[in-house]
Amino acid sequence: MAKKRDYYEVLEISKQATAEEIKKAYRKKALQYHPDKNPGDQTAEEKFKEAAEAYSVLSDEKKRQRYDQFGHAGVGGAAGGGGFEEGFSMDDIFSRFGDLFGESFGGGFSGRFSNFSGFNERQRVNRGSDLRVKIKLTLKEIATGVEKKLKVKKDIACPHCHGSGAASESDRTTCSTCKGRGHVTHVINSMLGQMQTTAVCPDCHGEGKVITKKCSQCYGEGVIQGEEVIPINLPAGVAEGMQLSMSGKGNAARRGGLNGDLLVVIEEEAHPELIRDQQDVIYNLLLTFPQAALGCTVEVPTLDGKAKIAIEAGTQPGKVLRLKNKGLPMINRYGIGDLLIKIAVYIPETLTKEQKESLSRLSDAPNFQPTASVRKKIFEKFRNFFD
Repeated sequence: MAKKRDYYEVLEISKQATAEEIKKAYRKKALQYHPDKNPGDQTAEEKFKEAAEAYSVLSDEKKRQRYDQFGHAGVGGAAGGGGFEEGFSMDDIFSRFGDLFGESFGGGFSGRFSNFSGFNERQRVNRGSDLRVKIKLTLKEIATGVEKKLKVKKDIACPHCHGSGAASESDRTTCSTCKGRGHVTHVINSMLGQMQTTAVCPDCHGEGKVITKKCSQCYGEGVIQGEEVIPINLPAGVAEGMQLSMSGKGNAARRGGLNGDLLVVIEEEAHPELIRDQQDVIYNLLLTFPQAALGCTVEVPTLDGKAKIAIEAGTQPGKVLRLKNKGLPMINRYGIGDLLIKIAVYIPETLTKEQKESLSRLSDAPNFQPTASVRKKIFEKFRNFFD
């Protein structure tokens, strides 16, 4: 599969472009590569689809935010990208952005978009509603990426009528009022002459078809309650609150049309020992006073097991040790975070008489007193904490 181009590059706009600039850029591209201007040109058709996909993401504030943060994985999920179902057709674009095309092109094309009155001549295409589900991931799953299977309760196409809503194929006929166009035109005589108005057909409600005998299972709706097991590949590096969109995996549409999308919201399960900080993970290592003073070798948890590290003699509380590339990957980018090990020293809360006497004798030793340079170093760290 060819690598997707950056959506901003497709529309030739900057990442700071306003909503109006995005709309204007898309109109320009749609006009340039419109199939009526480029009959039989497969390359132009692909560029037309590419521009529509880019616009469907960048014109939606939430999708644009996810795209800016996570790239194509943030809006495409395991299905197609940009809010269109994988393998979407030109008709999908016309039904989604027909009004925009009408504003842009007027009546200069073949009527696929709009006539001189500005009314969309296409039949109305029903669209199913979107579904939102939450999925919990461990830090280990986030580190490697994982495939999950979701059992989702949703509207599915009626298996008896295959989504048509009619008892049989012959029980769904072309609307006699609008002749299948989905709209009706009225001519009104007025003092200013004849005026023509166009409205949605009152009998078929814009669908162009009427049902003479309803399906006994779905009662003419074309959908029933069901469930589907949906596999989804979650890329490594996803984060809490991130939303992946699976095009066409939401509720089925009434009497055919476009399915809604499945929106998968990521939740992170708390790790018993590690804390996530963007791509880094943090571990708080608690040493005893003798371990910090004399040095030792200890085991620390990582995302893929245990690691042994050496603690130097005289290690101070607050010191941070770094294990490179032991953190989380950056989604859609190169680079892996680190494991940061923050040193803490446990001070005994109760002491025996002998222990107190031993510590009292040691406290008078010169090397048990912090030097001026050590005091200054600790103060600088303290001040930087508030900067």
